[in-house]
Order: sequence, then C-alpha cells, then structure tokens
Amino acid sequence: MKQKNMLTWAISAIVYLGLVIGGYTVYASLDRNNEHTDTHDEAKTDGNEEKKSINEQAHKDNHISQRSNGKDSGHSDHVGQLENEVVTNVKYKEGLIIIDVKDKNQHSLELEISHEKIMHLIIVSADLENYYHLHPEDKGNGIYTLKFELPENSYKAFVDIKPKNLAYQVSPIGLHVGKGHSKHKENPLKVDTNLTKTINEKTVELTTTELGINKAVTLSFDTKGITPEPYLGALGHVVILDDKGEKFVHVHPTSEEQTQFETNFDKPGIYKVWGEFKFDGKVNSYPFVIEVK
Repeated sequence: MKQKNMLTWAISAIVYLGLVIGGYTVYASLDRNNEHTDTHDEAKTDGNEEKKSINEQAHKDNHISQRSNGKDSGHSDHVGQLENEVVTNVKYKEGLIIIDVKDKNQHSLELEISHEKIMHLIIVSADLENYYHLHPEDKGNGIYTLKFELPENSYKAFVDIKPKNLAYQVSPIGLHVGKGHSKHKENPLKVDTNLTKTINEKTVELTTTELGINKAVTLSFDTKGITPEPYLGALGHVVILDDKGEKFVHVHPTSEEQTQFETNFDKPGIYKVWGEFKFDGKVNSYPFVIEVK
C-alpha cells in the first residue's frame, strides 16, 4: 500500500512538472511572436515615415526646380501652374520708362542674368504694329529705368526676367503714353500670305513645321546666306504674341549654328511673330503673322 502511494505521488509530480514546462514553453513562444510582430510593425512604420519624408522632399525639390534654377531654358513662358510670386509695374514719364519689381511683400529681389541682360522689356503697341525690345538698367531697390521716347499710344509691356528662387510668369501690363488709348480689337491681325520680309536691305524668310496645338513647332528663318551677328548671346531671338496681346513667349535658337527655334501653342488662333536678327551692327525685327489650327 505504501509503495502504491509513493508511485502515485511520483506520477503526479512528473505530470505537474510536465504541465509547468509545457506552459512555460507556450508562454515563451507567444512572447517571441509578439516581439517579432512589434519589431516588424516598427520597421514598417519607420519605412513609411522614411518614404513619406523622401516624397515630401522630392515634392519640395520639384517645386523649386520649376522656378528659376540658374539654367536658361530658352523660353520665358516657363512657370506653368505655379502661383506668380513677383509683382511688376511699369510707368512712363517724360521719356523715362520706370519698372518696379518686388516680391509679394514689397521687398526687392535678386534677378539672374538671362542672355547677357538682367531684364528684357518688350513693349508692343495696342494694335501690335510697333515693337520695342529694350534693356532697362538696375537702379537699386527693385527699380529699373531707361530713357526712351515712346510715341503717343497705348501699349502693353512685358517684363521678361528670371527672379532667383521665385515663381514668375510674364504677363501684359497696360501702358498709356499721351492721350492715345486705342484698344486691342478681337482680331486685328491678318495672316501673312508671304512669309518673306526685307528690312534695311536684309531679307529673311520664315518657314514652319505644321502649325498645330500641343505639339513641337519649329520656326526656321532663312537669312539668305548671310549669317547674323551674335546678339545677346545667340544668333537671334523670337517673341510671339497672340492676337489679343495676352499670351507671351520669348524663344531662343535651338543651336548656336542655326536660326531655328522650337515652341508650342496650347490653343488655336492667330499669332504675331517677331524674329530679331543683327546685321551690320543693327538689329532688325521681322514681323510675321501666322495661324495655328
């Protein structure tokens, strides 16, 4: 009887010990699984945060790259959807053109040199007949001036600049000289049937690829065997306006050897093109009227 009790006790002790060991093993296994899950979640969270940080920085870098980045793209219509961060005003008084350039807080800002000049000022009469490409001088504190006699008329001025690290898009600024206040008509331009023009005994002919919207268009100017002299760091310059004088594009040559220019039109209509070339020390502006369908 005594031996039987001892055997029963021994068996009970072994079973109890087994239960204790088994329970501890299960607990340890669950604890390791929890640690693995926590570590995995933490790594996943850190990865997401890192990805988010990279995406945010890429967005910032992309936003800045759409502003002035020190490279001359050849186009002045290069801001796209960004908000304009620069305020420009143009005044004319007694033969003096005054341009005021500030940021939104009315602070002066830094401009970068573009094609050898700090500023290109394009002034066109309301009927798009008279055209002037000027270069005002920096007088400090965001003020630029130029002595220039404008005939009495209404004009639109385009301040073509490259503000450093600020979004900017060239827009027309109304300018009235004297009592002339003529307005743009809905369509004052007639499409040229002859795209050959002669100014100061120098002839230039314009040919184009297909004039369609939202596609690359090449404008080729045949200078009839006479190579233009370098002008503002290029063989020539081209300015394009729509018939209302609202859409402004300033284009530079695609290479240093050819008088070819590339641009695109985002909507159909009639446009006026001025090709500027320098011969015998004098800059001639050749006007052409084209239609984009």
